[in-house]
Amino acid sequence: MSRFWMIWPDNTMASALVLFVIAMPFLYAARKLVHDLFRSIGHMVGGPLRLGAHWLFATARDMKERNRVVLLAHGREEVGQHIEREFERISALVTRDLEGYPALQRKLLEEITRVEEDYKKCGEVPPPPPDWVEAVGAIAKVKSDSNEMVQRILEEIKRSVNSIHDKAIAEYRRAYESRHKILNGFMPFWRSLDKTFGQVDKKLTGLQDTSAKIDAQMEKYEQINKKTDKAEHALTVSAFTQFAISIAVLAIAAGGALINFKLIALPFSEMVGAGDYLTSSLRTSDVAALVIIFVEATMGLFVMETLRITHLFPLIANMSDKMRRRMFWVALVFLAVLAGIEAALALMRDMLMADKQALLQSLATTQQAAPPDPLLTRIPTAGQMLLGFILPFALAFVAIPLESFVYSLRTVGGVIAVMIVRTTGFGLRVLGNLVRQLCKVVIAVYDVTIVLPLLAERLVKALRSGEGAGEAQSRPVKRAA
Repeated sequence: MSRFWMIWPDNTMASALVLFVIAMPFLYAARKLVHDLFRSIGHMVGGPLRLGAHWLFATARDMKERNRVVLLAHGREEVGQHIEREFERISALVTRDLEGYPALQRKLLEEITRVEEDYKKCGEVPPPPPDWVEAVGAIAKVKSDSNEMVQRILEEIKRSVNSIHDKAIAEYRRAYESRHKILNGFMPFWRSLDKTFGQVDKKLTGLQDTSAKIDAQMEKYEQINKKTDKAEHALTVSAFTQFAISIAVLAIAAGGALINFKLIALPFSEMVGAGDYLTSSLRTSDVAALVIIFVEATMGLFVMETLRITHLFPLIANMSDKMRRRMFWVALVFLAVLAGIEAALALMRDMLMADKQALLQSLATTQQAAPPDPLLTRIPTAGQMLLGFILPFALAFVAIPLESFVYSLRTVGGVIAVMIVRTTGFGLRVLGNLVRQLCKVVIAVYDVTIVLPLLAERLVKALRSGEGAGEAQSRPVKRAA
């Protein structure tokens, strides 16, 4: 039955060749229909793929625009909060440090006035020239001519001048000593002035630094309002950075939660019952331990929300201060109670482990082992209780990276979704072009199959075109004759 198509059953090649020759006229006759068929298939398959690619690219543009709007809005809100906090810091700085500036200014003026007065007192006043200077000058011009009287007078004048000079020098030195004492009295005032000016400079420097930070945030805010590409790129990079950091911190927190689960899972299995299952593979004790951990994380989240450290719940942020304070204390009390329960469960776990170890030792050997040191057994117990009490408060801070993760996930997820949509659209466009080109290749292969009839057709057309050209040339010659 498999050889029914063969003309010569013993010769497959000859049978196929004869059948191909017989089918070639039919294939040539159906050439146009086959071409139209493959072109239709190419358009039918490639057209929807190209339309799908266009739709995906348009969707990607819309998603990118929405992501841009959300990113800029979130960045504007975050920068606005930064600016608000910087203004609050400046207000606190002015209120705390510069509210006493009038008293400080009055103190500076008083000390400067006192220094100026002392400086005037220590000023050097040149002594007036004595009245007898001119007389001495006149006597100096007298010629002695070895006159004994004149020499005695000059010697007496010299002695008097020397005594007066010594007296003037002594008075001058006493005046300098008094001025030096006044200058020494300047030192406390100079130190006080230097200290006061240092305080003023420090306060003004802090104010200037805060003002520079506000200027930088305001410039960033203006860039966001202008919707520049630079601001969008900076916000996107910041979102990816926050996403990576929050993922790392949440992974660390998950490790802490796992340790916390291990601390309380065994005591819960004794309390609830190790043989009680909610499903075929989920024990009730494990679910109870997970619920305790989740409630602790929720209480920690409420504590952070009431302190306005995080802003995941706008309703809590919009509460009055009195209501938020009450909610804070309620959440903190619940968190402390749960931490105490975990400490007690950690103690119970240690006791259960000790009983299990003692039972195994009693079953393993009949010889009674030496009891361990009580101090050495209490140290692990105290460590487990302390760890069980501290871990709930540590898990309370998970709210901070959780908020960062939630806000950055919108941007990161949007960017990844746009990339996926664009990649899918590019793949559809490539697939559509591939289908259309494949149909052209199939048409060319079909023409190669019937190449002999095509060559005959081309030869006939060439002969006909040659005859038509000869007739066209002969007609003008007959008309001319």
